[in-house]
Amino acid sequence: MKIKNVALETVCGVTSKLPENDMVEIAFAGKSNVGKSSLINGLVNRKALARTSSQPGKTQTINFYNVNEELYFVDLPGYGYAKVSLKEKEQWGKMIERYLNRSKMLRAIFLLIDIRHEPSKNDVNMYQWVLANGFEPIIIATKMDKIKRSQLQKNIKVIKDTLQVVPGTTVIPFSAQTKQGRDEILDLIEEIVTGNQ
Repeated sequence: MKIKNVALETVCGVTSKLPENDMVEIAFAGKSNVGKSSLINGLVNRKALARTSSQPGKTQTINFYNVNEELYFVDLPGYGYAKVSLKEKEQWGKMIERYLNRSKMLRAIFLLIDIRHEPSKNDVNMYQWVLANGFEPIIIATKMDKIKRSQLQKNIKVIKDTLQVVPGTTVIPFSAQTKQGRDEILDLIEEIVTGNQ
């Protein structure tokens, strides 16, 4: 899939009405600081379309990026950031749940997990929650350039075992630095959009 143009089209806060889009939506979920903005920027080949921040918990809205006038990348708020109040966390949770339940065009959810660490309790909860909402997440194992090649399969196995993934779940290692995994992710998105998935 070639990305020719992309634009941030809609930003939804806690009280915003969700847009009723008529194009396929692909959502990206993951805990704060897992590299969600870096992944989106890497996929669309822009340095600062999705704002990256050294300060986790920056994305507090649901952001809809119009890609090629044929689909949306939907950036969900990062979860599990300790410095955010419980009330805010609950609001984000409700906002994400409302989106998962109400979007008619959501076709796939990419769940980002940092390949360097065993998935956290929040990651496990999010995975189970997405399953409970009727989706089987595709796992993107981020920051693969931060580990040795020899650790790759072992770390992927830890992710699969900890999350207790559904058999046959796709796990794609990705590096925002080297762009490794980018083509694989874009090919998969193209399959989903064209309905071959």
